[in-house]
Amino acid sequence: MRRADRLFQIVQALRGGRLLTARALAEKLEVTTRTIYRDVADLQGSGVPIEGEAGVGYVMRAGYDLPPLMFTAAEITALVAGARLIRAWGGAGMAAAAEEALVKIEAVLPEAARARAASVPVHAFATPEFSPETRALIDRIEAASADRVRLALDYADASGRTTERVVRPLGLWFWGKVWTVVAWCELREDFRMFRLDRIRGCEDRGRFRDERGRTLRDFYALEAWREAPAPLIQRETAPGA
Repeated sequence: MRRADRLFQIVQALRGGRLLTARALAEKLEVTTRTIYRDVADLQGSGVPIEGEAGVGYVMRAGYDLPPLMFTAAEITALVAGARLIRAWGGAGMAAAAEEALVKIEAVLPEAARARAASVPVHAFATPEFSPETRALIDRIEAASADRVRLALDYADASGRTTERVVRPLGLWFWGKVWTVVAWCELREDFRMFRLDRIRGCEDRGRFRDERGRTLRDFYALEAWREAPAPLIQRETAPGA
């Protein structure tokens, strides 16, 4: 657990007005009591109204609430622009999730920041050839990558010839108008990148486990991929990344 997450959990645990010992907090968060002592001291130093002491326990005065979520103007622009890009060019589920996340963020922003989010002058629009079928395929391959599911692809090359490839999807890359999946190709026994707009069919072929030499980390270790222009978005769901 990140320290920032642990500090948040300590505040949440103490908000109920109950007296909690450092030992109880340590067991809950799976850290040492020494870590709890240090974290509580830091929270007290930052103005969080926690009362108590080591060996007795801690309690937080009623009425304290977490400060509002704050972003800089540049961060707000990046969040809104990113959500709009995903809404225009992402999978259907991915786009809906990005939109919902943006709504939740805007709901807790101060009024001035909310106005800034509404006025971000960055927009994105999908072209007609970006079909609902392509959106569904993006979602399916993203889920297969996250769940470690092998896929059988009916794949057409640049000349239109179709071959079947059984692949281990490792991540999705967006290049502007085209999505590609980075995968380990079982036919070629090597890494390959497949354009989603050339996939004619897709079937599940059971789960796979990461193997040394066949992970996204191993792909990044290669020199060849570094020569390609960087994609706009990298959707990396492989644990080896």
